[in-house]
Amino acid sequence: MTSLSDPAIRTFLEEGTKTGHLGYTASDGRPLVVPIWFVIDGDRLAFNTAADTAKGKAVVRDGRVVLCVDLPEPPYGFVQVQGIARVSDDLPEVHRIATACGGRYMGADRAREFGDRNGVPGEVVIWIEPTKVIASLNMTE
Repeated sequence: MTSLSDPAIRTFLEEGTKTGHLGYTASDGRPLVVPIWFVIDGDRLAFNTAADTAKGKAVVRDGRVVLCVDLPEPPYGFVQVQGIARVSDDLPEVHRIATACGGRYMGADRAREFGDRNGVPGEVVIWIEPTKVIASLNMTE
């Protein structure tokens, strides 16, 4: 089975500013998908959100999630990470991940700005602990 420790998988997920597509289950059982900014944090994926958002509430209720990241141009590819969401409102951790996401997507010069904006009370950090990773990094071969 593929894993986040695979150097090719890590490179695919870390390179550039690919948006993640988080899949989770609504309270009535409907599957939902939402775009997110994310970072790799050790052997997990991490992002933050407000605790009172639909996705924030959903992952507390049911931690089974999936994150799919794709490359929409040749050679086309994707990584799908199925896993269990772990949620924390520990402000230093929320701020750390918010800062890392801000740096990745907006540049190092704006990292702290985004960390200060999104690393506040009412926000949570969510780590996805992978249970299964599926990938096709070059779909043109």
